[in-house]
Amino acid sequence: MELLERIKQNAKKHNMRIVLPEGYEERNIKAADIALAEGLAQIILIGDPDQIAGHASKLGLLNIGRAKVVNPVSHPDKERYADLMVELRKSKGMTKEEAMRLIEDPLYLGVMMIKSGDADGEVSGADHSTGDVLRPAFHYVKTAPGITVVSGAFIMILPDKSLGENGVFVFADGAVHPNPTDRELAEIAVATGHTARTIAGFEPKIAMLSFSTKGSAKHEMVDKVVNATRMAQEMAPDLMIEGELQGDAALVEAIGQKKAPGSKIAGKANVLIFPDLNCGNIAYKLVQRLAKAEAIGPVLQGMAAPINDLSRGCSVNDIVSMIAITANQAAGRKK
Repeated sequence: MELLERIKQNAKKHNMRIVLPEGYEERNIKAADIALAEGLAQIILIGDPDQIAGHASKLGLLNIGRAKVVNPVSHPDKERYADLMVELRKSKGMTKEEAMRLIEDPLYLGVMMIKSGDADGEVSGADHSTGDVLRPAFHYVKTAPGITVVSGAFIMILPDKSLGENGVFVFADGAVHPNPTDRELAEIAVATGHTARTIAGFEPKIAMLSFSTKGSAKHEMVDKVVNATRMAQEMAPDLMIEGELQGDAALVEAIGQKKAPGSKIAGKANVLIFPDLNCGNIAYKLVQRLAKAEAIGPVLQGMAAPINDLSRGCSVNDIVSMIAITANQAAGRKK
């Protein structure tokens, strides 16, 4: 079974409540209809109910009637959510008047539904910038306990099944944090390991990448990866994490055993942690284009609840896939 199909099948088992704040947008409505038809999640659309029903009718969609539609202007929990916003941000000067204004913004409303326990995860960004999507998430949902940094993982599916986990890798960070500290890099490694388990469905073998393997080069950039490796191992002793490793040592067993003899991960890595966003973003795009890999993501990691950001150029199928991924993340948090 293909990975994406496994992700969808697992989503069906858990019936998570996924909110789409851009309920007015055509791709979101089409994706919601497919997700409902396939039983991937309970779908919550934020928008004007008449407008959404009109779009669905015009597009010939048959399942939107099964979605919960929340009007951001007149929904019954508006004041309750606003009160919670004031409580959470009063130290920052949040007033009831300001909260009542913000809660009519679908991006804030979606986040407050999650914070209040009325939704399990969110998919947004087809019609908003990453900053617009993440700002309310950072303010109200915040990061997971023990985590200070949010990162973006990509699930890479390669035609060459001899590498990684039958051709599947998880790369991070390829989307969010430009230049993590050693501590932040360690957190990214741990979060990515959990993503590999809950979404990709395999036991992670995490390689902390560098231009050095086990002391072959000396530089402060190498020191960062060495320190991050040690911190990550201390944070998550249940995860297999090793570094610092060069790319070939992480991927090719003969080279790995020569450069890092006795390593349990060298040559067998299925999770690659890059030292900064330059490396991670360039690497995933090169692999996507040159190796003709499928790149699924970014999957946002480190939030206290799953909130995923779409590309504004995303397709309907991209949104459907991200709904299934977000449902898997939500289910993993409830275990």
